[in-house]
Amino acid sequence: MGVSREFPFARVLVPLDGSGLAEAALPVVLGLGKRLGSTVTLLHVLERRPPASIHGERHLSVGGEAGGYLRSVSERLTEAGLEVELHVHEAREGDVAGSIIEHAHEYKQDLVVLCSHGHGGIRDVLFGSIAQQVMQRSTLPILLVRSEATGRGEYAPRAILVPVDGGHDQEVSLSAAATMARAFEASVHLLWAVPTPRTMEGNDAGTAVLLPTTMRALLDMQEEAAEAALRAMSDSFAPAGVAVTTQVVRGEAVRCVAMQASRLRPDLVVLASHGRGGLGALIEGSFTQRLAARVHCPLLLLRAE
Repeated sequence: MGVSREFPFARVLVPLDGSGLAEAALPVVLGLGKRLGSTVTLLHVLERRPPASIHGERHLSVGGEAGGYLRSVSERLTEAGLEVELHVHEAREGDVAGSIIEHAHEYKQDLVVLCSHGHGGIRDVLFGSIAQQVMQRSTLPILLVRSEATGRGEYAPRAILVPVDGGHDQEVSLSAAATMARAFEASVHLLWAVPTPRTMEGNDAGTAVLLPTTMRALLDMQEEAAEAALRAMSDSFAPAGVAVTTQVVRGEAVRCVAMQASRLRPDLVVLASHGRGGLGALIEGSFTQRLAARVHCPLLLLRAE
C-alpha cells in the first residue's frame, strides 16, 4: 500500500461567484497552474433567484456581467503564464452543485477548487451542502480553500499532512500527496491515529468496557502494526524523492489530526474517503466539518474508487 499512480491535475475547474472572498482561491490556482502546468477553467453559474449582494458586493446575476468578470480574472492569470478557459452557465440553476459536477465532467476536469466562506448558493461550499453534494455525486478530487488561509501571494505548500488509517482508500491519498510534494518540493508527514479505550466508537466501545485489558492489548498491537505500515508507506515515496516523516498518535482521530496540524502548521492536508466510518466519514460531512473548523490550510479531498 503506497504511491501507485499519478495525479496529473492537468485541468482545474474554479467556480467563482464574483465576490472578493471567492478570489481567495486564486493564489492556490496560480500555484497549481505554474507548478503542475494545469489549464484553469473559470466557471460562473447563474443562480435561480439569486441574492442581491454577496458579502456586501453586488451579485453577478447577468450573463454579460459575469463574462466580463471572468475575463478580468482570466487576464490576471494569463499574465502570470497560465492557460485559462472561461464559461458562464447562463441557464439559471437551482442545483449549483449538480451544475458544477456536470461542467467538471463535460470539460474533463481533474480537480475542482472551491472556496469555503459564507452561506447559501454557490458560496456555501463547506459547512453547507455543495462540497458534500459534489463529493457524494462525483468522484472528482476537491480542493477546499479557506477564504482567510492563503494570503495574496502565490500558493507554494512546503509541508503536507496526510492522515492515514490503513483503509483501502489510502493509496489515493498517498499518490495525490506525492504529486503535490514533487511539484512543490514539499515534505510529507504521515499521521496515524490509534484510538484509546475511551475514544473507541460503536461496538468496539462496548468491548472496551467489558474487556478493558483485552482491548488495551489489541490497541497496543494496532499501534505496532500502524508503525510498520507507516514505514512501508514512507518507503513508497522514495522513488519520487519526497522527504517523508511518520507519526503514530493515540486518541480520537479529529482531535489528534487537529492537534498535530496546529503543531506542524502544514500548508495542505490530504484526505481520502470511501464514505464509511472513522476517517472514511468525509462525505457524511462530520469529519470534514469538524476538522475544517480547526485546520485553516487548504484541504484536498479525494474519493476512493
